[in-house]
Amino acid sequence: MAEEFTRDRPGQRPDYKKNTRTLTILLYWLGADTTVFERDVYDLARIDVNLAAKPVCQFLRMRGLLVEDPDLHQDADQVWIERALAALPEPVASEVGTWVKVMREQGPREGEPRGYDGIRRYLSNLQSALTAWTTTAGVTSLRESTKDQVEDAVDGVSGYARRGLATALRSLFRALKRERVIFRNPARDLPVGDIKGIPKSIPSDLLMGLLDQATTPLGRLVVAFAAIHALPGKEIQTLHTTGLDPSRGTLEVRRGLLRHTRYLEELTHQLAADWTTYRHHRWPASSNPHLLVSQKTAVDPDHPAVSIGTLSGALPSGLTLSSLRQDRILNEAVECADPLRLMRLFDITEQTAMRYVTAAHPQRTAKLPR
Repeated sequence: MAEEFTRDRPGQRPDYKKNTRTLTILLYWLGADTTVFERDVYDLARIDVNLAAKPVCQFLRMRGLLVEDPDLHQDADQVWIERALAALPEPVASEVGTWVKVMREQGPREGEPRGYDGIRRYLSNLQSALTAWTTTAGVTSLRESTKDQVEDAVDGVSGYARRGLATALRSLFRALKRERVIFRNPARDLPVGDIKGIPKSIPSDLLMGLLDQATTPLGRLVVAFAAIHALPGKEIQTLHTTGLDPSRGTLEVRRGLLRHTRYLEELTHQLAADWTTYRHHRWPASSNPHLLVSQKTAVDPDHPAVSIGTLSGALPSGLTLSSLRQDRILNEAVECADPLRLMRLFDITEQTAMRYVTAAHPQRTAKLPR
């Protein structure tokens, strides 16, 4: 079984042999025909950093020798949200839980539920205010919250922290008012504030030889997606192999239920061909449907998307996905000064498009003196 396990993962790095070591220990003590509890595998892996659990569980599951533990397959952000709600007193916990359900049903795009990671960021911003209201202010229900309490909550913070808290408070009370959980919305007129910073371009010395600095096929393709086509990291992660059509030179980008077609110029077309050739030779047995894969995700039976950390690590030093995308949009704004074109080309909002046009052409968009 150890030989079969190794054969299913060709070309693994030496440090990945901890998976084989974990499997060997389990089978030595329990036997090769005994079903193994998934919880036991993870408990064993916690003993030593040279042991691993997930690949071993996947291998045993395919052979019908694993008793799965549903608690181990829960979303980590969802678990955090449930624990945060459990720490709140009733009925505030139920009211915030109603807001979480509304957030899940109203995603950023049509037919796409909002992710637990985004809800967790909102709730983490709200935690301090909710704790203060329920412990020191004596609030037993959000129906008792007043406009003064909401304004006092944001007065103690500034910058992006204030903006995040104000946005979360408006979202919370707006959802509860819509669901008729509260009678009035105390955060209705709460100012969120505008982002004061303007988009900045990347210095030319960093951009020169950018593709030459990316030493891997993955890194060069990621640079092209971010610096030429201005794709955000989340969209680069979710690109599928079926979305790449080399014969037509197109790439299909998934945005919820919507599909956006990007036409590849010669450089990106060649880099995509280089990557698919490299991937086929490197992991010929990989069935992961995502276009971009790593050493871990290529052979993972669960077919996960590559992590943002892997994509960022493939970039040259000193650059990030967001900075490359921002530089590309700003460059387009300099050339055309048309916010509608920016909205269609990069799928950004009207406010974001105007920020880039303002940054690119301050002399045209400056307010005239009265």
